[in-house]
Amino acid sequence: MQQLQINLTVQVPDDHVLVKKVEFEELQREKLSGRYWSMEDLEERTARKQLWLKTNLLYAPRFKKELEKFVHYPNSQGDKWSFHAIRMAKFLDDNFYLIFG
Repeated sequence: MQQLQINLTVQVPDDHVLVKKVEFEELQREKLSGRYWSMEDLEERTARKQLWLKTNLLYAPRFKKELEKFVHYPNSQGDKWSFHAIRMAKFLDDNFYLIFG
């Protein structure tokens, strides 16, 4: 079997950096660490409106029990939604096809 050795130069734009995947994932977690989303944040991240989210996700029986572990459901008028950012992001990723499929 023959082997060929190639030297390759790739130019990285000045506004980009290369980091290891593990480091990138850690930076993403740190970015969300200690952060909570509002309903508006959830709408922005899912590209869905509040009514759709309530109907198909937040009050859907198949998801509600799990979501109650990291979602604050408003108790009264004027009370606001609150979502633990890291756990909600993971839930959305892990259940993408069930939610949006």
